[in-house]
Amino acid sequence: MAAAAAGSGTPREEEGPAGEAAALQPQAPTSVPGARLSRLPLARVKALVKADPDVTLAGQEAIFILARAAELFVETIAKDAYCCAQQGKRKTLQRRDLDNAIEAVDEFAFLEGNNQECKEIITS
Repeated sequence: MAAAAAGSGTPREEEGPAGEAAALQPQAPTSVPGARLSRLPLARVKALVKADPDVTLAGQEAIFILARAAELFVETIAKDAYCCAQQGKRKTLQRRDLDNAIEAVDEFAFLEGNNQECKEIITS
C-alpha cells in the first residue's frame, strides 16, 4: 500500500512481509520539467575549473560533481554560521559568524588563516 505515487518525490510506505508498514522511504523525483539538478550555474563552475592552469580537460560529470560539492559546502558552512548568529540572538549572518563557524568546526580548519586572502577577493 503506497501512501504516495512512486517517483513523485514524496515518501511512501511499503508493506513488509507480515503486512506491517515499513519506514518511510524517500523517492527520487522523476524528470520534472524545469527542475535543476544543480543550483549553481554549471557554465560558471566550468569557467572556474578552466581557470586552473593544472586542469587541461574536465568532463561534464566532473563539473556537475564539483558544483554539487560546492553547494553542499556552502550549505554546511551557512548552517554552522547561522547557529553562531542564533547564539548572539540574531537572524542575520555577519562575517564574524562565518569566522566563528570556521574556528569552531574542525572540518573548516583548512580555511583558518585565509581571512586576509578572502578580504582581498571580496574588496576587488
